[in-house]
Amino acid sequence: MSIYGDYIKSVIRTVPDWPQPGVNFRDITPVLQNSAAFRKLIDSFVHRYQELNLDAIAAIDARGFIIGAPVAYELGCSFVPVRKKGKLPFKTISETYTLEYGASTVELHSDAFREGDRILVMDDLIATGGTMLAAASLIQRSGGQVVETATIIDLPELGGAQKIRDAGHGVFAVCTFTENE
Repeated sequence: MSIYGDYIKSVIRTVPDWPQPGVNFRDITPVLQNSAAFRKLIDSFVHRYQELNLDAIAAIDARGFIIGAPVAYELGCSFVPVRKKGKLPFKTISETYTLEYGASTVELHSDAFREGDRILVMDDLIATGGTMLAAASLIQRSGGQVVETATIIDLPELGGAQKIRDAGHGVFAVCTFTENE
């Protein structure tokens, strides 16, 4: 957790029973609407990664873009979007992963990274870890080295962060939410 983790967590809105009954949706839009909170959020990532000489931020479609682009800008590294299938115009590589009820595919441009590039993977939230692991696999297949995965929110009871660690990747979350919070 970051030095601003408790503050960021206090600004995130919980929406019960959305998008379906029994789900507590963690809404980050209040953080985005509050310039001080958004600055602290971005600073949480920048302070953690400023000495790591990253080559790129690979951010996952779509909410990962919200944090990935400003962090890349502040760190002076490139920004690479990891998109849902069919959204990129050039030659891509893809990775399909399973969801609770089906599968999904993410892609990135085949020329996004050079061999040995140091990459931080970012998204807004880790739940089951499937999307983050798919993105990490794409990066490794394209020659990049995943330095760490980073997110605003970890939902530890869903086990995603542990799956990511078990796959050999570090995990950083600004804050965590348990099911009952």
